[in-house]
Amino acid sequence: MVPVWYMRQAGRYQPEYRKIRESYSLMEICEHPDVCAEVTLLPIKQLNVDAAILFSDITIPLKAMGVDVDIKGGYGPVIANPIQSMEDIARLHPLSPQEDLPKTMETIRILNRELKVPLIGFAGAPFTLASYMIEGGPSKNYLKTKQMMYSHPDMWKALMDKLSDMILVYMKAQVAEGAQAIQIFDTWIGGLSPSDYRSYVFPTMQKIFQGLQEIGAPTIYFGINTGELLSIWAELPVSVIGVDWRVPLSSARKRVGSGHALQGNLDPALLFAPWDVIEREATRVLDQGTQQAGYIFNLGWGVLPDGQASTRQRLTEFVHSYRREGAGGESHR
Repeated sequence: MVPVWYMRQAGRYQPEYRKIRESYSLMEICEHPDVCAEVTLLPIKQLNVDAAILFSDITIPLKAMGVDVDIKGGYGPVIANPIQSMEDIARLHPLSPQEDLPKTMETIRILNRELKVPLIGFAGAPFTLASYMIEGGPSKNYLKTKQMMYSHPDMWKALMDKLSDMILVYMKAQVAEGAQAIQIFDTWIGGLSPSDYRSYVFPTMQKIFQGLQEIGAPTIYFGINTGELLSIWAELPVSVIGVDWRVPLSSARKRVGSGHALQGNLDPALLFAPWDVIEREATRVLDQGTQQAGYIFNLGWGVLPDGQASTRQRLTEFVHSYRREGAGGESHR
């Protein structure tokens, strides 16, 4: 049976989640372990997926490091004190998860007791976090971020070191409390060319994934618009490489090779299509993904707001019932 879970599988398409959001902001949910655990558990109960992912936000540890961050609905993270100097970087506190993020740690302990499927912990990757911290929020061209990379490599390295140290400590703490796998979200890394990625980001990601090997938990690396980076990602000591919907899984497999599992990559917008279209495209993804061992079905990015939980339920059932026949790609349910 092909395993399946969905990025952003807890969210606004669920009436129960929308009801909770009437009383709590996203950040406030993360400060209430019982509520946060409830939100994390919702898709497990409703969709019958094969893994839970901790309900949180990649900016949560930044707040503990001294970054003045808030989540603006429909926009994303807003940073009131963007990084502009080496002094700003020096003021970032080292993260102590048990002291700085006790609510997150308690949420994981609750989930470890209640879940019967694996829990995926996660963090944002250094480039993606840095882009928010330097730009002050989401950006279309990452101009200030790239200016720091190109013009102040000493500052860039210092920030990458601070963030990679935080991620290692944070991920190790999540696994110690009960997370059984880790996903690193590099949402905006597709804004870099392959040569810039190799020069300015690859050493940091190598440090992170090498450091996480000692905890023994599977690791997943995901970003969007990353087709041209996949062959470089194949050099990282990561267990699973996530693929967005722009790259066919058959092409991704050629770029990545056989040393990593693949995860992905149905276009999230397809969940709003008629069922016959969803079935056709899901079959195409499954046929390509299962050409080699080591495949997890997922979307090519997060579940979009609105939509119907029943569609996600039906898709999960479809993936679980999928059987591949022979090498020709024909399948039956």
